[in-house]
Amino acid sequence: MTKLKIIAYDDPKTRKELGSMLVPVNPETFNKKITIKYTEKQASGTSTKLPKFSKIEPDKVDFELLFDRTGVIPQVDKNEINSEMPGELGVDEYINKLKSLTVTYDGRKHRPKFVRLFWGSMQFDGCLQTMDVSYKLFDPIGLPLRAVVKVSFIGSMDDIKRISLEDPKSPDLTHVRVVKEGDTLPLLCYDIYGDSKYYIEVAKVNRLDQFRFLTKGQRLRFPPLEK
Repeated sequence: MTKLKIIAYDDPKTRKELGSMLVPVNPETFNKKITIKYTEKQASGTSTKLPKFSKIEPDKVDFELLFDRTGVIPQVDKNEINSEMPGELGVDEYINKLKSLTVTYDGRKHRPKFVRLFWGSMQFDGCLQTMDVSYKLFDPIGLPLRAVVKVSFIGSMDDIKRISLEDPKSPDLTHVRVVKEGDTLPLLCYDIYGDSKYYIEVAKVNRLDQFRFLTKGQRLRFPPLEK
């Protein structure tokens, strides 16, 4: 896309388009933020320890969009804004369209719409998190002719795609392992939970009397455990 395009939809699975718009002036830059969370709990008086992974936050992108109706900047096709809108709203014609795609509450879904952003090779799925509008220039009767709109979008992903991308070895899920030659219960616990000390709890779950001697081909369950 040569222009930043914003497409709205109400369902991340079907992505049936509910409306779209082209931004008349591409942003000079955009920022993408990736955040990895770690737990910070540590016993009082202890020294620094390895940070423990908690979760990966959804990606975020920030844009600063310029809307101008002074005549200095060529306008996009009016059909890309809203063919039913009169051309007497100044930059609010663009801002109202942007709000209808990203802010307006959908009573059927009980939430604002999802959006997909296209620009060059970028494609981003998410929803609006914040919008900050600054009006910069007005005509003699107070009609806003220029505005800078700062928008922040938070990423979203449907559950099927999300699960397929996440690590299936997560200790928050129940796992089933088939015992191989050389496997021991402490080693399997270390592989799944990151700590071998949980082998007694796993032995109880699997009703193992002789957990020191596993049988090749044996199926064992490793449930989520309180840590």
